[in-house]
Amino acid sequence: MENIKKTALLSRWMTGIHVCVGIGAIAGGTGAVLNPLSPMGMPPGMLKNGPFTDFLIPGLFLLCVLGFGNLLAAVALIKKLPFHGMLSGALGSVLMLWIVIQCWMLRAVAALHVIFFLIGAVQGLLALLLLFFLNQFPLDYIRKWLSLKEKV
Repeated sequence: MENIKKTALLSRWMTGIHVCVGIGAIAGGTGAVLNPLSPMGMPPGMLKNGPFTDFLIPGLFLLCVLGFGNLLAAVALIKKLPFHGMLSGALGSVLMLWIVIQCWMLRAVAALHVIFFLIGAVQGLLALLLLFFLNQFPLDYIRKWLSLKEKV
């Protein structure tokens, strides 16, 4: 019974995070797709250290993967689909990787980079907790391994 309450609370928090990240990514991605040469006033010279000459491809990734992906994860959490915990963890990891790559390409770290990296980390940690309470992969294997060690 206690795990049900914990998973419900975790799911609410995670849904809120996914919706906020998704809406923000859709807004940023749409801006980059509609104006790939200077989205939201960013000059294309910011991309000089990366493989892109404009913001179209990064904008599409931001829009489709981080934007729509996070909204899909929110729906999966609400509907309690079997893969919702793993999808949440994967999207948290993708967000952290996105930020690291962005900082490397821009050769700069801003406060928003740190904030969104931490949001991705929180997504991942909450997903791990949810998987733990639901006794789902990969944490069910860890739990079994720990119980085997205790018997020895």
